[in-house]
Amino acid sequence: MDVQNDIGNVAQPSSFFYGWYIVGVAILVNIAGTFAFSSTLSIFLKPITEELGVSRGAFSLIRTFEIGVAALIVPLLGPWLDRHGGRGVLVVGVLMEGTGLLLSSLVQSFWQFVLVRCSLVIAGEALLGSLVINVTIAQWFVRKRGRAMGMANLGTGIAKLGIPLLAASLFVLVGWRGTWAVFGIVAPLLVVVPALIFIRRRPEDMGLRPDGEAPLKRAEKLPATGETPSTARRRSLAAERLWSRSEALRLPTFWLLVITFGIASVGIAGLNLHIFSYITDIGYSPLIAASFMSTIALTQLGSTLVWGALADRFDVRKVSCVQFLIQGVGLVVAISSADIRLVYAGFFLYGTGLAGSFVLRELIWANFFGRASLGTVRGLSLFFSHLFAASGAPFFGFLHDRMGNYNLSFTIFSCALFTSSVLILLAKPPEKRSTSVKLFNQD
Repeated sequence: MDVQNDIGNVAQPSSFFYGWYIVGVAILVNIAGTFAFSSTLSIFLKPITEELGVSRGAFSLIRTFEIGVAALIVPLLGPWLDRHGGRGVLVVGVLMEGTGLLLSSLVQSFWQFVLVRCSLVIAGEALLGSLVINVTIAQWFVRKRGRAMGMANLGTGIAKLGIPLLAASLFVLVGWRGTWAVFGIVAPLLVVVPALIFIRRRPEDMGLRPDGEAPLKRAEKLPATGETPSTARRRSLAAERLWSRSEALRLPTFWLLVITFGIASVGIAGLNLHIFSYITDIGYSPLIAASFMSTIALTQLGSTLVWGALADRFDVRKVSCVQFLIQGVGLVVAISSADIRLVYAGFFLYGTGLAGSFVLRELIWANFFGRASLGTVRGLSLFFSHLFAASGAPFFGFLHDRMGNYNLSFTIFSCALFTSSVLILLAKPPEKRSTSVKLFNQD
C-alpha cells in the first residue's frame, strides 16, 4: 500500500473539529422538529377541538396514531443510518413535515387533520427526529458526547421557549390556520441547506477521529464491513461491537432500558399535549399558559449543557437517577396547589429534569451499545418506547373527561418517574465477546 497516497486522502488536522458543525446543524434540526411536537400541538388543542367539534379525549388519540406511525418507521430507519448516514433522511423529513404543516392550515374536518398529521407531519418528524441527529452526533463524539448532545438540545429549548409565545401572538394575527402555515414555511428553511452542506455520516469518512483527535496516515479496512476509515491509534476506547436486532432483544439490559424510559415516556407524551389546557383549566389565561410552557423550555435551554457535562464526568446512570427525581418532585409541587408561584416552581423543576432526560437517555444507549450498531439498536428500542408513549395522550385525555381534571393522571406520572429513578440504577452495560469491530489501531 502506498503510504504517501494514503496521506493525501486524509483530512489534515484542524484547530476546529468538524463535529461541531454537525452539532450546529443539529440545533437547527431540533428547532424545526419542535414544530411537530405534541407540546406544540397542545397550543392548538382548544381552537381545533372547538372549531372541528371533537372532545379532548378524541383529539388526544391523534398523538396515539402519530406515535404508531413513528414506531413503524424508526426500526427501519436505524440500520439505514448505520450504513448510509442521515443527510438525505433529514432533508426528506423536513420537506415532508413542512408540507404537512402547510396542509394542516387547510383542513376542514377532524379526519383530514388526522390524515395530514400522521401521513406527512409525523412521518417527516420521525425522519427529522432525535434518532437521526443523536445517532449522528454519537458517531462524531465519544469523550465529549455529553457536551455535544447537550449543546444540540439547545435547539429544542430555544424552540420550546419561543414557539408558545410566537404561536399565541400569531393566533391573534392570522389565526391557528395561518400559524400552521408559517411553521410549514420556516421548518424547511432552517434545515435543508445546512444539512446538505455539513452533515456527514461519521468522522472516519473524512479521515478524522471522534472528538477531533489526530488522524492516522494509513487506512485500515474494517473486517466486518469492508470500510476503509483513516483513523489514529485509539487507546481510550475498546473495539466497537456489532449488535444485531435478535441479539439486542435477548439482552436483559435492553429491556430494562426500554421499560425505564418507556414508563416515563407515557407521562411525558400525555403532559406535553395537555399542559396548556391544564393551566387554563385551573384559571389562568392562554398567555399565562404559554408562559408556563416557555418556563419549561427555559429550564431546558439553561440546563442541557449542565446535564451533558455531568454525564461526561460522572456515572451516567446516577446522573439519570437524579434527573428522574428532580422531574418527579417538580411535578408533585406543580399539582399540589393552584398558587401561581408553586405552579411555576414545580414546572421549573420538572423542566430541568425533562431537559436531562433528552440528553441522558441518548448517552446511555450510545455508551452501552457503542457506535457501530447504534442506529439499529436505538431504532429498535424506540419502537417499544413509542408503544409506551402511544398510551400517554389518550390516557390523560380520557381520564380528564371522566374525572373532570388532570390531578390523577399527573399523580400517576410522578409515580412512574420515581420508579424510573430506581430502575436506571440497575442497568449494566451489555457484554459481548465476539463479532467486535476494531475501528482503531491499538498499539
